[in-house]
Amino acid sequence: MKVAVIYASTTGNTEAMANAVLDSVKAAGAEVVFAKADNADSNTVLGCDVLFLGSPAMGAEVLEDSMEEFFSGIEGSLSGKKVAVFGSYDWGDGQWIRDWVDRIGAAGAVSVAEPFAVNLTPSDADIAKCKEWSVSAIK
Repeated sequence: MKVAVIYASTTGNTEAMANAVLDSVKAAGAEVVFAKADNADSNTVLGCDVLFLGSPAMGAEVLEDSMEEFFSGIEGSLSGKKVAVFGSYDWGDGQWIRDWVDRIGAAGAVSVAEPFAVNLTPSDADIAKCKEWSVSAIK
């Protein structure tokens, strides 16, 4: 199985989650494409079996700019793709990730897991949950 883990991070919180996803899916035997959103190759990502996309909430609960740009670029090609989203936030209630899930569904993709969001810096327990979450998404 080939898995993409693509993320954006401004404070390192979402990056810590992305690294947890990377470690767990590699340990589960997946071949992994791992990149920041501003360096990800959309054709390579779309060739994967499962896409993990991570972004912090920004501004009025929207995706970080580089993830918005990357996601907008692949959004029209997501029909039938298996996708899971994760990220961190500081304020609000996680509306940005619910909006993202709605966009994924509208694009015809299949959400393979509930979105995984963490308020502020992920704790060791959050990282452990993130690892469990990501492995369950590829089963």
